[in-house]
Amino acid sequence: MSAPHVVVTGATGFVGSAVLRRLAAQAPQAVVRAVSRTPPATAHGVRWVDADLAAAESLRGVCDGADVLLSLASYIGPDAERCAAVNSAGTEALVAEARRAGVGRIVQLSTCAVYGPGPHRGQDVGELTPAPVSPASRSRLAGEEPVLEAGGLVLRAGLVLGTGDRWVVPALVDAFRRVPAGWGGGEGQASFVDVDDLARLIVAFTLGGSGSSSGDAAAASGVLYAHHPEPVRNRDLMTALAGHRVLPQRPAGDWPWPTCLDALAGTPGWVSERQFTLLARDHWYRADEAWRLAGIAPGPGPLARLGRAAQWYRERGGLVPG
Repeated sequence: MSAPHVVVTGATGFVGSAVLRRLAAQAPQAVVRAVSRTPPATAHGVRWVDADLAAAESLRGVCDGADVLLSLASYIGPDAERCAAVNSAGTEALVAEARRAGVGRIVQLSTCAVYGPGPHRGQDVGELTPAPVSPASRSRLAGEEPVLEAGGLVLRAGLVLGTGDRWVVPALVDAFRRVPAGWGGGEGQASFVDVDDLARLIVAFTLGGSGSSSGDAAAASGVLYAHHPEPVRNRDLMTALAGHRVLPQRPAGDWPWPTCLDALAGTPGWVSERQFTLLARDHWYRADEAWRLAGIAPGPGPLARLGRAAQWYRERGGLVPG
């Protein structure tokens, strides 16, 4: 594919903007059509299209002439009706438009939150049954169905870190303010990925990988996990954030899990018990296969990348996402 035509939805979002940067650096010859409800004033080398997944009529024609659709847009807020309109009905309408336009490849970004509260400890795809508990995760799981029916690729990512992250580290900051101790020994492990590494992976599947793996990447379909293969231990993450002055120094004392939950409930803040559990307990999934198929190395891991986003995190603190 010498000059691929790529449509990117969610192009102004956290992951979408990183993917646009990676496409520009790795495939400057690509023709990129970026879809957003709020296109920027400047084009930055791409064609911007004003469309909204919640308004199916606005999607007409967005995939015309495209080779690849990257479905990266999602709504992760608490509004159940908007979750359904964007993540499930909107994705279904988008995929239908892609199929009408003859798009040959569809890659969708989803989330490991579709598996529910856990604990999950190193299971591979097919070893867990999704059990989503929030409107966002339920609707994102529903949005996977039309992609899979079309023969596309669904990438379920763990927790994404980096400049632009308005949820993960701000949630850790809010939770630590309310529970100023080690959380159950800090032994919980979770799957994380740096946003630029996730963008590398998405673009590899977009462009067909490299070298001997190019055919594998181009043909990949079904569901894959899309994060660093090595899980991150909570105490290591909290120590790294303290080292970057995002958090105060981690206290020496550990609180047992019930005490942590009592402290969280007893101190006002925006992180829920379900979200706290996702951050602090075991939620990690085996992701080696995605990197193997893409033919690229996962890199040193998200903790090694934190320094690039430290200033962003220090400025945001524990602000409510928005």
